[in-house]
Amino acid sequence: MKRGLVLGTLVLFGVCSIAVSAARQQQRVLEVDKVRDNLFVLRGGGGNTAVFVTADGITVVDAKNPGWGQPILDKIKELSPKPVTLLINTHAHGDHVSGNVEFPESVDVVTHANTKTNMEKLKIFADNANRGMAKRTFTDRMTIGKGADQIDLYYFGPGHTDGDAWVVFPALRTMHAGDIFAGKGLPNIDAANGGSTLYYADSLNKAYNSIKGVDTIINGHAMTTSVWADLKMFAEMNQDFLTWAQAELKAGKTPDAIAPTWKMPEKYLSAGYSGTAPTLFGGISGRLQRLQEEMAKK
Repeated sequence: MKRGLVLGTLVLFGVCSIAVSAARQQQRVLEVDKVRDNLFVLRGGGGNTAVFVTADGITVVDAKNPGWGQPILDKIKELSPKPVTLLINTHAHGDHVSGNVEFPESVDVVTHANTKTNMEKLKIFADNANRGMAKRTFTDRMTIGKGADQIDLYYFGPGHTDGDAWVVFPALRTMHAGDIFAGKGLPNIDAANGGSTLYYADSLNKAYNSIKGVDTIINGHAMTTSVWADLKMFAEMNQDFLTWAQAELKAGKTPDAIAPTWKMPEKYLSAGYSGTAPTLFGGISGRLQRLQEEMAKK
């Protein structure tokens, strides 16, 4: 009887474990937004993932948090029977690259050169024998494919990190901006991975003035797409913050003293910008400390 009780308990434990595992998997729900007939955005689980269906296969932009690579691949099968052949990462943060390790080893992975360097610091790649690591890199610009399947990659300088790639689908007049334009709000700046407060607005303006023929922008985290004019306003907002911050620092104030006094200007709030200060990477104070460091070196 005791043996039966133990066996029953083990069976019940096994069933419960399977149920918990299934429940966890079911929680990894991806929402699909159709941008064009052959371009989709998968939202949830980290940064926004783009799925571009080409003649010969599927290109994916960004692969979300750990454990989300397979859900991405499963969702793609619902959209197209074609194989994933190319994965582009806009930058090296874990909520954009961790899912890489679940993609087939045959998939070509492309990033900016600095992003590959930053990815090499991440434990998830070391733990997975470097599966999903960048195989090809670019510095300023790269073109992949041609015609309707062409993808143009650009880099205009540091912002969110020192490897922020702009991914353009020319035939669709659409661009994935990653987290250098994550959404309408003051962006996070990762100094440890080369992000820059001083040059952020400059990088945005270079993108706005250099890239042509784009109407729609897939942001790094926003739940809706942006239009091209939104990039100009985002650059202006970052320039306004920089002008204010430099004046405060030049007046001899410390980053910690300045940080609580920052407020999003009303013209941006009325345009749908968040007035909430970022908390990652030291928040406003960390952003100001980074600027102080950069100003001292200039």
